[in-house]
Amino acid sequence: MMIRHSASLILVALLAAAAAPAVAATSEATSTGFLVTVRHEVKAAPARLWAAIGEIDKWWNPSHTYSGQAANLSLTRQAGGCFCERWNAHSVEHARVVLALENRMLRLDGALGPLQALAVNGVLTFDLTAKDGGSALVVTYRVAGNETAGLPALAGPVDGVIVEQVRRLVAYVDTGKPD
Repeated sequence: MMIRHSASLILVALLAAAAAPAVAATSEATSTGFLVTVRHEVKAAPARLWAAIGEIDKWWNPSHTYSGQAANLSLTRQAGGCFCERWNAHSVEHARVVLALENRMLRLDGALGPLQALAVNGVLTFDLTAKDGGSALVVTYRVAGNETAGLPALAGPVDGVIVEQVRRLVAYVDTGKPD
């Protein structure tokens, strides 16, 4: 019996280790929330990176919009500003800007995508620092809610979306194209 129990524990540990790369940027996860942290070096200075963040319609993946068109997105980089999507007679506020420190930090409050219907809180922060003629970019997305929201199961997929968006932003800044 003890051998089976030990073998089961080893199997669970191996499966957990194999699954880890899917949520590699998720630095924290609990039953009531998670934190995604993505770090990236950018060739451009913080001023260019700051400008590019505001050009969200040029780099955000259209697959992660309601309209299917990134061109319908806008982001006003000032307190109270909207990360919004507008098309035809429809609109959605993805997040609201709560902190804008030009060329340094942009913080938005909003539960992105399907998280919006779960009545959870989400805080997305872009932290820019000058480094070696370019920038160090740290993007965090902290999501918190109650245990019934099922956040542990959503941490991996949300992690993947945030990692993808940061990759697209960096590619856009470095090459002019998000892909």
